[in-house]
Amino acid sequence: MKGLLLKDFYMTLKYCRSFLLLVIVFLAVSFAGENNLFFAAYPCIFCGMIPVFLLSYDERSKWDVYSGTLPYSKAQLVSVKYLIGLCIEAIVLVLSGAAQAVRMSMAGTFAVGDWLILMSVFLVMALLAPTTSLPFMFQLGVEKGRVAYYVAMGTLCATAFILQDVLGKAQSPQTVFHGVLPILCLAVIALYALSWYLSILFYQKREL
Repeated sequence: MKGLLLKDFYMTLKYCRSFLLLVIVFLAVSFAGENNLFFAAYPCIFCGMIPVFLLSYDERSKWDVYSGTLPYSKAQLVSVKYLIGLCIEAIVLVLSGAAQAVRMSMAGTFAVGDWLILMSVFLVMALLAPTTSLPFMFQLGVEKGRVAYYVAMGTLCATAFILQDVLGKAQSPQTVFHGVLPILCLAVIALYALSWYLSILFYQKREL
């Protein structure tokens, strides 16, 4: 399993370096105002799709076929994509959270409750994309499952705009945090675990 994680880590460094530039650009744009939730959340959304890109490179290089000759189970091949996704998302969440804390402090509006709301939104945005698209990718392959990717990205972008509008109109953001967002975070984490399980089932039944 360690070897699979290293392989995906090296692939991320080689093929996804442009993601770092995009993360920096969007985080910089998010400093321009207090209501740029979409720009602040987009790095989490975008980096949440790195496992999909890695899976695409695997299929293009026929790694999915070659891996059948190695002592790895299909469950391990699936799990490594979810694990590498969690690692990358954790790093981006820390960077995004730190950037927003600095922005809020510079504007004199930092409040723990408001910051936790942003972090909850970022967590939801980061996990939803792989949760909704990876099972289709493992069941149908990247090309046939690409529709799920576009639907996931469109849904997430729309959700970011809706959340920005809702939070902007809320008289007390802390009320939203103590009510809806904790439940939503737990639901998304549960869905991520379910997606992981379903991807293993689908991939075990798929013939390469």
